[in-house]
Amino acid sequence: MERFVLIVAGGKGLRMGGDLPKQFIPMRGKPILMHTVEAFYRWDPAARIILALPEEHQPYWKMLCKEIGCEVPHEVVNGGEARFFSVRNGLERLLEVYQERVGEDLSRGLVAVHDGVRPFVRPEVIEACFREAERAGAVVPVVSMIDSLRQKDERGSRPVDRSLYMAVQTPQVFRLDLLAEAYRQPFSPLFTDDASVVEALGHPIATVAGDRENIKITTPFDLLIAEAMFGKDVE
Repeated sequence: MERFVLIVAGGKGLRMGGDLPKQFIPMRGKPILMHTVEAFYRWDPAARIILALPEEHQPYWKMLCKEIGCEVPHEVVNGGEARFFSVRNGLERLLEVYQERVGEDLSRGLVAVHDGVRPFVRPEVIEACFREAERAGAVVPVVSMIDSLRQKDERGSRPVDRSLYMAVQTPQVFRLDLLAEAYRQPFSPLFTDDASVVEALGHPIATVAGDRENIKITTPFDLLIAEAMFGKDVE
């Protein structure tokens, strides 16, 4: 199977409270996004990596790659107004590359879609997702809930059984023909991630065990956790 990685990095840094988009915040001498790209390269140097980045951020990314020395081969495409459109733009380019290399049979391709601000993804999780996607067609990594949960209703709130719920992470991995068909659908605000887009076709989503360290860095508190985790790796 041909393996592709589509990394989505469209954040504007609003929840961080600063002007610098969160994917460019420096950690251990490199922007968060560069650590994420390198994580997939360590997993499989042969995987084709495509990065969806807002057009206005691309000159800055190019400058960072030149100054720091990003050695991971990758291609950049324009991000969209929402994640859905960023993924669709990246998928269009990915399909062009795939058809040049393999041909029209999209069933021989697998693609991972990953958040640009999840730099701690482990090779074992990535590999597990790809293996399961080859079997099931669509898979997401998940972790069990730790906190107690309550559901709001018109009377206030009520406890729910947390064992029935899971937190979803990325990479979400799909058979290429399935993801391509899913992204021909019109946009819906109900599409919260790529699995929800595929599920709208009626295709079931398999799960594999995720990793609690595979955090998504979106708030100042997340940044503190990330700094501690990077510090742990240095020790």
